[in-house]
Amino acid sequence: MDIHEYQAKELFRDSGIPVPPGDVATTPDQAEKIAAGYGGSVVVKAQVHTGGRGKAGGVKLADSAAEAREHASRILGMSIKDLTVQKVLVTPAEDIESEAYVGVLIDRATQAPMFMVSPEGGVDIEEVAATNPEAIRKLRVDPRYGLLPHQAYGLATFLYEDPKLVKQATRIMGQLYRAFTDNACSLAEINPLIVTPGGEVKAIDAKVSIDESALFRLPEVAEFRDLDAEPASETKAREAGLSFVKLDGDVGCCVNGAGLAMATMDLVKYYGGQPANFLDIGGSSNPDKVVAALEIITADPNVKAILFNIFGGITRCDDVANGIVEAARRIDIKPPIVIRLTGTNEEEALQILEEAGFSAFTSMDEVVEKAVELAAQA
Repeated sequence: MDIHEYQAKELFRDSGIPVPPGDVATTPDQAEKIAAGYGGSVVVKAQVHTGGRGKAGGVKLADSAAEAREHASRILGMSIKDLTVQKVLVTPAEDIESEAYVGVLIDRATQAPMFMVSPEGGVDIEEVAATNPEAIRKLRVDPRYGLLPHQAYGLATFLYEDPKLVKQATRIMGQLYRAFTDNACSLAEINPLIVTPGGEVKAIDAKVSIDESALFRLPEVAEFRDLDAEPASETKAREAGLSFVKLDGDVGCCVNGAGLAMATMDLVKYYGGQPANFLDIGGSSNPDKVVAALEIITADPNVKAILFNIFGGITRCDDVANGIVEAARRIDIKPPIVIRLTGTNEEEALQILEEAGFSAFTSMDEVVEKAVELAAQA
């Protein structure tokens, strides 16, 4: 679960990280009032769950409350990577002497938290990794012991030479790791971590992603979810109990089981296509899940063909077939559907589909190749 910058900063403050004050506005009038309260220059920042806000015009410096109002009026309602800005964060502007990057994420290769730090902050860390990988230091943290003081110190000395700055950064490393673990984060990032002319180290931006599997024990964090800020398809999938990730291709995939879903997407690419999504209906064979899955897939205008690849174990093929038929009754499905159903109640499923005018394959290669072919023809 992604959260907004202002929410991430709240978590950082709770962990002791020095973060400038800020308030959220949903109207230009509110932005003007907040800016007037701070006095001096402020920054008006779009609150959306994506990067690239500055390049899109969603981050603006205002030298007065009236200018803050003007910026807010332009930013509110704008679209950044297909997400509509409904809130802006108004925060005092900071004088910046230097910028660094500090982040913690889950490294899946080592199955442990990984620190990444760089003295080149204020830009995408992916860009730094591509152009100047020597400017990045990584540290795997043993989750049994956490970030040890000497490790935090080593990361800080990679960023700064001044002992006063190193001391502050060392403390912030520990605080960031605490925020990461206390809130079940999969990512906690400060970019940039700045040094002011007065020698203060501060986090003026924050990005946090939460492991949704842990939200049951973090009710206060779960309340940060902003349904208006996430794609409708993700909301619908979560409510239906589906695992869904939007991708950029044109072959809509509906599969049961994460392993089979990954293999299916690999095979789509092997035959020259591109998957439009990862969608796992799971072990349940509830027909309503299938209907919800098709509603999500058909809502994507990029989908040119729909591929069902079901291997029935716990999942009953006849229930999936009933879901497909029911979805065809409820919604107007324009992309062609190709189906592979094999396993539990396979014969019953094939009969249900045949009676409804659908045909099905039993070969995984055949059904994937056919789906890619139909998508290309469309």
